[in-house]
Amino acid sequence: MATGELSYCLDGSRSLGHYLAAARERDPRIQAWTQLEPLPPTDSGPLDGVPFAVKDIFETIGLRTEFGCPRLFAGRVSGVDAGLVAMLRARGAIVMGKTHTTAFAYFDAAPTRNPHNLDHTPGGSSSGSAAAVAAGMVPFALGSQTQGSVLRPASFCGVVGFKPTHGFLPMDGVLPFAPSLDTGGLFTQTAEDMRLLWGRMGFSIHSDARVRFAALAVADPVEPAMRTAFAGAAQKLGADWIEPPPAFVDLHRSVRLIQDYEGARTHRETYQRAGAAVGAKLAEMIERGLATHEEDYLSARGRLEEARRQMASLFASYAVVLTPAALGPAPRDLTFTGDPRMNSAWTGLGVPAISVPLPVAPGELPLGLQMAAARGREALLLTAACAVEDCIVER
Repeated sequence: MATGELSYCLDGSRSLGHYLAAARERDPRIQAWTQLEPLPPTDSGPLDGVPFAVKDIFETIGLRTEFGCPRLFAGRVSGVDAGLVAMLRARGAIVMGKTHTTAFAYFDAAPTRNPHNLDHTPGGSSSGSAAAVAAGMVPFALGSQTQGSVLRPASFCGVVGFKPTHGFLPMDGVLPFAPSLDTGGLFTQTAEDMRLLWGRMGFSIHSDARVRFAALAVADPVEPAMRTAFAGAAQKLGADWIEPPPAFVDLHRSVRLIQDYEGARTHRETYQRAGAAVGAKLAEMIERGLATHEEDYLSARGRLEEARRQMASLFASYAVVLTPAALGPAPRDLTFTGDPRMNSAWTGLGVPAISVPLPVAPGELPLGLQMAAARGREALLLTAACAVEDCIVER
C-alpha cells in the first residue's frame, strides 16, 4: 500500500506544527496559500488533529474568502462554514488555511506554481489545493469541479484527486458556477489515503476490488507521453480496449455549453457591476453564455441524458472505465491552467471519478490515470483505485 501524508498524520508521526513549518518553508516559491491561519475543530472524532486546506470558494468562519478575485473581494471574511468544511471540523479536523483558486473558479489563473517545476501550471481551478498536497504542506485539501478542476490539477501535480457522484457532498456555502455540474472534491497524496479519508468522513469503503476494467480508445489531441503511459497502465491492469459509446464522443462540447449557459447567469450580476475586473476569460465566457439560446442549452442537456443511458449500459459490463486524466503533462504556461476535455464528460455524467498518478521517468512531469464508475459506486471506485495504485506504481 502507498503511504501518504494522511496515514502519517493519523498514526501520530506528523503534527500540525510539522505542516505549518513545511508550508512556511515551501510556499514562498509555490504560492499555494492565500491565508495560513489554523482554526480549531468544532468537535472531536475520527479526524482528530488532522489539518486540511480549503479552496478559496468555500466559506470558512473567520477566514478570508475572496473567490480568487481579491480585486473585487479583498478582505471579505466568512461568517459561516460551508457544509463540507463544517462536516470535517465536526470530525476533529483542523482548517489550516485557504488555498488559491482561479478567479471565480474559472480559467483566469491564480499565482500558484507546480511544485514539480515552477515554470509549469498546477492546473485549475483548484490550483492551490492540489499544489499544497503535492508539496507535502498538508495531508488533504478541498477542491471543486465544474469541468475538470479536481482531476486535471491532480494529474498535473502528481497527487490523487477524487470527485464523487454529483450531489453526494454538500455544496452549501460554496460559490456556485454551474449548479447542474458543480461537484465537491478532495486531494490526497495516495489512493490509500483517499480511501482512508473517505472512511473517516463516515462513508462506506467496503467493496470487492476485483473488477473488469475498460480502457477507452484515445485519439488526438492526447499527447504522446500520456498515450504511452496510459497504454502501459491499461496493459498492466488487463483492461479491455473499447471504443467510447457514440453519445460520449465530443460530450465535452455539450458540457461546456451547459457550463457557459448556467455560469453566465450565475455571475451576470457581478459582471454587470464590475466588468472585466471579474477576469478576462470569465468575462468572455459570460458574454458567450448570455448569447447562448435556451433551446441550445436544452439540446445539450438532452445529449447528456442520452450519454448517461449509453454509459449506464457500459458500466453494466465494466465496473471501472479508464481514460487519461489530462491531455498530457502540465503545460509550461502559468497563464493557462490546461484543457479539461478529458474530465468534463465525467462531470456532466455526474459519476464518481478519480485521478491516480501514473509512473513516469525520473525528472519527468506527472501524469494521471483517470478512473470512473457508475453513480453511487464511490466505495468500489476507491477500492479499485488502491488496487490500481499497487499494481502500476513502481517502487
